[in-house]
Amino acid sequence: MFDITTQAVADTAPIHIKGADGNHLYVDGKPVRIVLYSPGSQAFAEVEDRQTARAVKRMQDNDGKVAMPPLEQRDTEQADDLAALTVAFENLSYPPAGDKQGKELFRALYADKKLGFIVVQVQKALRDWGNFKPASTEA
Repeated sequence: MFDITTQAVADTAPIHIKGADGNHLYVDGKPVRIVLYSPGSQAFAEVEDRQTARAVKRMQDNDGKVAMPPLEQRDTEQADDLAALTVAFENLSYPPAGDKQGKELFRALYADKKLGFIVVQVQKALRDWGNFKPASTEA
């Protein structure tokens, strides 16, 4: 009998970030990574719950019709959600954030339109459960 629990994913995993040119980023020979909560984590479930609540509220506010929030609001919500799913940056700094740390730092980077290629990578990584296998270290 196969013990399916051997396939359980970890709560977090580092994702090796690529530059806009598609090449993995390194600094001093070390990979530039973002550590993310997995789709199997409590943090991920909480973000999904907030997303569902926002969608339901928009429908209620729009007489039951599907409604998209304005672009600025979508961007803010996306940056907030990704910040909540980020554990840490490794070998990565974001000077425009100044002294911000933690979620404020993460949110600032994810809100930067000129670094949108990072948002795309993080979103893609979060959809791939294989990135969170216990031994996984790369996307």
